Amino acid sequence: QVQLVESGGGLVQPGGSLRLSCTASGSSASMYFMAWYRQAPGKQRDLVAAITGSSSTNYLDSVKGRFTISRDNAKNTLYLQMNSLKPEDTAVYYCNSDSFNRYPGRYWGQGTQVTVSS
Repeated sequence: QVQLVESGGGLVQPGGSLRLSCTASGSSASMYFMAWYRQAPGKQRDLVAAITGSSSTNYLDSVKGRFTISRDNAKNTLYLQMNSLKPEDTAVYYCNSDSFNRYPGRYWGQGTQVTVSS
């Protein structure tokens, strides 16, 4: 079992940047696979980026080159650096994890709102 807590969301202008953090506590084995998903109002929850236990990464096509997922295992923290933000990136962003590579993993955070607007 693992508990995931996201932070770093907020309001940003188009072209701006934000860094999301997800701090995990509990079983470290449940943090082998970690990912960020997002859900806009009235839409399904989509994978944004994932990082496996071997540190291979996977990105949604529309965020490639703009977003970077990373992890600090010593701090049990997952990050999502988001640059060149667009209004269509507006959504609730969720941290996700599991003990093996699984889309989505079993464990979810509560979500953090990201709003891109002028």
